[in-house]
Amino acid sequence: MKKSKRLPQLLIILISIYLLIPFVVTFIYSLSTEWVGIIPSGFTVKNYVELFQDMDFWLSVGRTLVICVVSVSISITLLLGVMFVVTMYAPWLGKYIQFICMIPYALQGVILSISIVSLFSGTGTFLSNRMMMLFGAYSIMVLPYIYQGIRNNLNAINSKMLVDAAQMLGAGRLYAFFRVVIPNIMPGVIVSSLLAVSIVFGDFVLANNIAGNNYQNIQVYLYVNMTKSSSKASAIVVLIFVVVFGITGTVLWLQNKGKKVAGR
Repeated sequence: MKKSKRLPQLLIILISIYLLIPFVVTFIYSLSTEWVGIIPSGFTVKNYVELFQDMDFWLSVGRTLVICVVSVSISITLLLGVMFVVTMYAPWLGKYIQFICMIPYALQGVILSISIVSLFSGTGTFLSNRMMMLFGAYSIMVLPYIYQGIRNNLNAINSKMLVDAAQMLGAGRLYAFFRVVIPNIMPGVIVSSLLAVSIVFGDFVLANNIAGNNYQNIQVYLYVNMTKSSSKASAIVVLIFVVVFGITGTVLWLQNKGKKVAGR
């Protein structure tokens, strides 16, 4: 019995070590002054000191967080509204909504960014603003991931039955959906949002093609510094990982805390 339990644990440990190897190597390289052999020579924290003192770095992180929050919020809001209509009034539209939401999977970043710039640039409307283009582009890019999370959780909890039960107790459809169904699917929405955040944090093409240095996100900042120092670029990658890990850990902690409060 003990052996059967130890084997999965051992596999998880080995897989975790394998997945962490690139991060550990990148971290070591960011601390090294030179690495031409098997083992790096000389260690320094100069790169990290420079980054923490560089206001452009923190501004790029802040811009990326703004893009993440706004874009993911737009996608979640729109999809929840659409799924309310599909669940409550027109289930037959579900397959068409799924097809539309899956289209971004086939769109390359270059094609999407050039199409958006060509369509809205110079129109003189608020959509011609580079920030609006960025928000719209990332809202489209993360659409499939958030849709899958919302749809899978709606199917898992049998949302139609929950709404019918709430209606029997006197609640309206809209009230039942947003006060009964959504709290039950919130863990899935949060997980999907975290996946979307990691995708936005890792994107370079859309931000570079649409805004460039006018609104420098963390990936554009990384690209600019790659030509200056590879070890500094490695330090930026490590800090990006730490920021994303911190966001993920905070959200999951708040989610678990909410569950404990609800359980009491």
